[in-house]
Amino acid sequence: MGNPLFARKPMSMLLEESKEEGGHSLKRTLGPFQLTALGVGAIIGAGIFVLSGLGAHYAGPGLMLSFVLSGLGCAFAGLCYAEFAAMIPLAGSAYTYAYATLGELFAWIIGWDLTLEYAMGASTVSSGWSNHFIELLNIFHIKMPLWLAYDHWTGLATASKIVAREMAQASDATLHPGTQAFLDKVDAIMAAKSPELLQQAHALLNAPTLFGTEIGFNLPAFVIALVITAILIIGIKESARFNATIVTIKVAVVLFVIGLGIHYVDFSNWGHSWSTFAPMGFSGIGAGAAYIFFAYIGFDAVSTTAQEAKNPQRDLPIGIIVSLLICTVLYIAVAGVLTGMVHWQDVNIEAPIARAFLDRGLSTASHVITLGALAGLTSVMLVMLLGQTRVLYAMANDGLLPKKFFAAIHPKFRTPYKNTMLVGLLAAIVGSVTPIDDIGKMVNIGTLLAFVIVCIAVMILRKKNPDQPRPFRTPWVPLVPILGIVFNGYMMYKLGWINWARLIAWLIIGLVIYFTYSRYHSRVSGASQQ
Repeated sequence: MGNPLFARKPMSMLLEESKEEGGHSLKRTLGPFQLTALGVGAIIGAGIFVLSGLGAHYAGPGLMLSFVLSGLGCAFAGLCYAEFAAMIPLAGSAYTYAYATLGELFAWIIGWDLTLEYAMGASTVSSGWSNHFIELLNIFHIKMPLWLAYDHWTGLATASKIVAREMAQASDATLHPGTQAFLDKVDAIMAAKSPELLQQAHALLNAPTLFGTEIGFNLPAFVIALVITAILIIGIKESARFNATIVTIKVAVVLFVIGLGIHYVDFSNWGHSWSTFAPMGFSGIGAGAAYIFFAYIGFDAVSTTAQEAKNPQRDLPIGIIVSLLICTVLYIAVAGVLTGMVHWQDVNIEAPIARAFLDRGLSTASHVITLGALAGLTSVMLVMLLGQTRVLYAMANDGLLPKKFFAAIHPKFRTPYKNTMLVGLLAAIVGSVTPIDDIGKMVNIGTLLAFVIVCIAVMILRKKNPDQPRPFRTPWVPLVPILGIVFNGYMMYKLGWINWARLIAWLIIGLVIYFTYSRYHSRVSGASQQ
């Protein structure tokens, strides 16, 4: 009898579960096209439309290389995911793979860690969706109160920025909005934090108070998370159809950005030497890669739908690898256009691409991009919430979470409806009251950890179970998994100690739950002790 903490789920048990059919199992309806569309749906979204601005401020025009670096890290991990997805076609993604190779404790850690990726990721995206929705309302001259459009901290910062811009224009009529001199003036006013600025910002925010504290609530973020949750409860086929439609729209918008933007590229913005191309050197490119890494999160969500794929052994590797390839090529092109149209120091952080076109007077193009970003972010939320519910479903089936709740399947829709409702509500609440950048960085570090563990797991299973049939084999083992560990580990390192501290705190909470509930209800360690 081995240590129950490291009890591994036998392959025979996994393969038996993957063959289950009937009313208590998930519905197999997804083919290679839908799986690739799910991958593209999850990948193209917040990262390219929102975080490319933040990445440009670290990497400069070297942002193109940041996307290559992030893409390579994902490609190495993606090849490892593809081997597992074909071999163990079960819901649960990296959690299930870790259970088969590293044992229960590691499986729990990664399952808990995936919650950080998917549920918190959906919250980040709902917050980004809200920013673009507010931009869309502005086109039609509809103004939402700031305290209902943002969480409190973002709302106050937005109000301060509006007041600072007005002060900058009032102080010097020769300053033109959008120029570097104007932005420097605004930054100087913001940095001074004069009582007048704070007073006017609070007056503009005009937030109601609760127990003497100002409140802010991001209403659009809250509503969109609940709408997506309702779509997911209705069914996987309907969700995949909805996703495929939106993916078509946003890929068209990305191609539109590249096609139109290329005519406005000023090659001098890319710099004339390595130091102007990468103003902060390779370190800046690495930091840019770590922040925009969020742009790639989601290809692994394809593997969470293994139990809903018609032919998972063949189609899951196709979905994972093809979606990654398509998105990497599009991302590099968009990064080139963005840093060519706007000098990297002037790239807008909140809506970088839409703003680049607006500053060129291309307001219709900017509106199209805002719509594309909304579509993009909607499908990312759909796939992230889908991934989260399938991981919780797998954990509950193993007894690590209460099965009656987390693995309850709706009799008509055949979806895990109770856990979908809970996850959707949590994502809605977190997205409506928390600043976007804080959640985004936490999501990145959690996902990178999952990727590193999957790369390690592939090498372990090749040693421990070499004869297991592998419909798809990761090439050049152990080189590819080792490169996956190095690339993704480097990006984790670049995220800084505060995100490491948050990750550790999150994992400690997870371990408390494991040692007080999960280990006593585990099917696998229960079976191993009999």
